[in-house]
Amino acid sequence: MSGRNANVPLENNDEKRSLIDVLGPGLITGAADDDPSGIGTYSQVGAQFGYSLAWSMILALPLLVSIQAICARIGATTGRGIAHNLRRHYHPALLRTVVTLLVVANVINLGADLGAMGAALALLLPGPAHLFVLAFGVASVLAEVLVSYDRYARILKWTTLSLFSYIAVVLVADVDWHAAVRGFAVPTFALDRDHTMALVAIFGTTISPYLFFWQAGQEVEERHRRHTKPLCITPRDAGPELHRIRNDTLTGMGFSNITALSIVLATAATLHVNGITQVESAQQAASALRPIAGEFAFALFALGIIGTGMLAVPVLAGSAAYAVSETFHWTEGLARKPREAKAFYGVIAVATLCGVALNFIGLDPMLALYWAAVVNGLLAPPLMVVTMMIARNPRIMGRLTISRPLAIGGWLSTMVMWVIALLFLLG
Repeated sequence: MSGRNANVPLENNDEKRSLIDVLGPGLITGAADDDPSGIGTYSQVGAQFGYSLAWSMILALPLLVSIQAICARIGATTGRGIAHNLRRHYHPALLRTVVTLLVVANVINLGADLGAMGAALALLLPGPAHLFVLAFGVASVLAEVLVSYDRYARILKWTTLSLFSYIAVVLVADVDWHAAVRGFAVPTFALDRDHTMALVAIFGTTISPYLFFWQAGQEVEERHRRHTKPLCITPRDAGPELHRIRNDTLTGMGFSNITALSIVLATAATLHVNGITQVESAQQAASALRPIAGEFAFALFALGIIGTGMLAVPVLAGSAAYAVSETFHWTEGLARKPREAKAFYGVIAVATLCGVALNFIGLDPMLALYWAAVVNGLLAPPLMVVTMMIARNPRIMGRLTISRPLAIGGWLSTMVMWVIALLFLLG
């Protein structure tokens, strides 16, 4: 994944740094991909289709890795996020449309995720779910605003461990491994509405625009934190950095994919085989597990919803803040003090609290997720086209335009998302 013209020796600087330092934006982005909304989607796929659509998760992995690696390289190479590059090099109308759709989708997603977290905690502890929603929202904003970037980044990294709860659920579930392996290895698909919508949901949940903005923005943050210049200015330093990005992205997206597969396997082995084929939310999946798989599996599933939500909520709010701040050329970044980036942190607070508010106006969570999927599904394909144009443009990337193999992976991912968008619109 090294740059096409970055023929420099790979000094493995990563060996001098701890694993928790080497793994950063890619790990957090991948883990945030398995947010409570995504957990609900994967649970429905496992409950409705059993193991038969497991192959789609395997197919999604290289596509996800390709596009996220490209976004990370844009941030590290140019020293600017996706929206900033759009503002500098493309028509303002395109930027405004993309950012508006992103913010709308993120706020809806925030509301759905916070609602799922509150409902999951209410399954474990006595108390009103709405109060828990408010507490989670306020806690997330305070953490992003008041905790230093280095400490907050470490908190987010350690929060990714919550995803192991879903791997543990698989270990206590009675998985039919013969059927599971067949589901991985032998693609089965029917051209009916149910299968089409399931495929749309899987890819729409896995490859989401907010992940593009977050990972690019976090690579910019990392360069500020380490006081290093963008790679387009110092291309001789590109080798080790692109090596780090590759490993970080592969690890993060691989971890994300394993978690999603674990949710599909767990619900296929428990809910599907017991005739429960309709799951409308992550917390409903947790409740359904209780009489089938026992209290331990139920508790792990519910705790996983809360843990992944605490990771995904700041990523959703943060990606919106990066996009809006880059659009208006505001000072931005989690490494900035609140007084230095008031507007940036203001967007984080407003977006999160708007998500909280959606839970108090009686908005149907499944309807909210549907419209978030619509917006994401329509936004992702054109945004991916523009992202690929940025990554291949030497005026923007200098000598470090992406290599041909990575470009092929990125364009293939883009093509798949266009097909998914068309299936969604025609379904």
